[in-house]
Amino acid sequence: MTPQETEKRVEKAVGYFKQGYNCAQSVVLAFADRYGMDESFAAHISGSFGGGIGRMRETCGSACGIFMLAGMEVKGDYPDPDLKKRNYEVVQRLAADFRAQTGSVICKELLGLNQKRADGTMPEIQIVATPEARTDEYYKKRPCIRMVETAIRVYCNYLEEEGV
Repeated sequence: MTPQETEKRVEKAVGYFKQGYNCAQSVVLAFADRYGMDESFAAHISGSFGGGIGRMRETCGSACGIFMLAGMEVKGDYPDPDLKKRNYEVVQRLAADFRAQTGSVICKELLGLNQKRADGTMPEIQIVATPEARTDEYYKKRPCIRMVETAIRVYCNYLEEEGV
């Protein structure tokens, strides 16, 4: 994958995010054409992973997006244990690369929601299903676009290094 192709994928993914798609959807949609996926299908199958999986602030949706895509590159037939092993190895590599660039693969950590208060206590993280409105203020306080960009670059780097 050339640097120009990578930047086109980044631009595409950020565009999806700014349209209102969640982080996981934005990453998967940026590669839907590569894997012959209908955009509606790609958005639906990845939709549950946004906001740290169902907005529970667990594994970052951008990271989940590239983990989903990794399964498309590992060739073979399930339930072959060697295929599962290869897939897990790729996911672990992608997670390590993402973590090295962002500091974590955990949504609440990336959002700073796990910061101790001045009194040393941890705040309770409110888990709600309703997504926040996409406003200028939202984009200022959230690192999500950077996570989407990072995930795309990590995945493109993997594709380049593997020659796929």
